[in-house]
Amino acid sequence: MDTTITAALLGLLEGLTEFIPVSSTGHLLLAGHFLGFNSAGRTFEVVIQLGAILALISVYAVKVTRLFLAARTEDWARRAIVSVTLAFLPAVFIGLALHGFIKNVLFETPMLIAVMLILGGIILLFVDRIAPKQPKHTDALALPLGKSLAIGFCQCLAMVPGVSRSGATIVGALLMGVEKRAAAEFSFLLSLPTMMAAVAYDLFKNRDLLDFGAMTEIAVGFAVAFLTAILVVRWVLGYVGRHGYAVFGWWRIIVGTAALTALLLGF
Repeated sequence: MDTTITAALLGLLEGLTEFIPVSSTGHLLLAGHFLGFNSAGRTFEVVIQLGAILALISVYAVKVTRLFLAARTEDWARRAIVSVTLAFLPAVFIGLALHGFIKNVLFETPMLIAVMLILGGIILLFVDRIAPKQPKHTDALALPLGKSLAIGFCQCLAMVPGVSRSGATIVGALLMGVEKRAAAEFSFLLSLPTMMAAVAYDLFKNRDLLDFGAMTEIAVGFAVAFLTAILVVRWVLGYVGRHGYAVFGWWRIIVGTAALTALLLGF
């Protein structure tokens, strides 16, 4: 397959999956495995994630700006910032401690990724079904600090590729009585510092391996990821508020089963 077309497909996959609970990393790694695509130092994969981050920033820029401006005088705004910061911290410490093992072992195990997609799908279906009909928390900016920290520890499970960062945070939030739409929005807000820190650290750690020679493919993947992610972020809150997360659970199970079958057959 032409490398530019492959780059566009991977960018589309990144934009579609980064902010829904299906594991964008798992999808990208499996797609790269089956397409025979592997960039030096994972340059391509890291840079197209920046496209998704930029999409989220563009959608949430006004809300985040208002939040920081309000923090000068409003207690609720300061508390919201502390809440997201607390949720972010576990990933910092655990990510730094396990970075080498995650990148060099877990990211190179397609069978593990497929299995985690399936297990995560089953868990998501179960939790979506048992989520309380009358949740305790309906505002993503007003979660108790203890629950925010607990959601942050749930996010760390996504260091295993195939688990899904948004999936882990959303499942944790739902189990703690957070309303479905608020759970997704808190996951979006938490992803801003988490993804920016993860990408920056990846680029720094792999600075000697980075290969920007294939700039056309990188630019195509970045642009497609950016545009697709904008559409997904704008759509997903309304969708989960009305329909929940079951469709994403089935998506994970179908993709994971297909990938596992292909791997067992030797592809």
